[in-house]
Amino acid sequence: MNHYETVFILNPVLSDVQIEETVKKFEDFLINNGAKMVAKENWGLKKLAYPIQNKKSGFYHLFEFTNTGEVITPYEQEFRRDERVMRFLTVKLDKHAVAWAEKRRTRNKTAKA
Repeated sequence: MNHYETVFILNPVLSDVQIEETVKKFEDFLINNGAKMVAKENWGLKKLAYPIQNKKSGFYHLFEFTNTGEVITPYEQEFRRDERVMRFLTVKLDKHAVAWAEKRRTRNKTAKA
C-alpha cells in the first residue's frame, strides 16, 4: 500500500451543498476502490496565485489516503470529467513526507484545541 495526497481546487461559485457533494463523490470513489482515508482537510476559500478559468479564488481540499497504484489513473479521470474541479494534484508520499504530514496533522489539532 502506497501513501498518496491529493489537493484539489473547486470552483468558488459553488454552494456549500455542492461543495460537500463533490467532496463526498471523490471520497466515496476512493473508498469504493479499496482506499483507506488517512486524513481529509478543508482549507476553505483561498485566493489563487494566478487566474484559473477566469476565477481569482477557489475552495481548497486535501485528501491523504493509502491505496495501490492502480486506482490513481481512474481517480484522476474523475477529476478531469468533473467541471466543478478547477485543478488537482495527486502525489505519492515517501516515508519522510508521511512523517511530515503526521506532524502537520498533530500540530493542526493542537492549534485548533
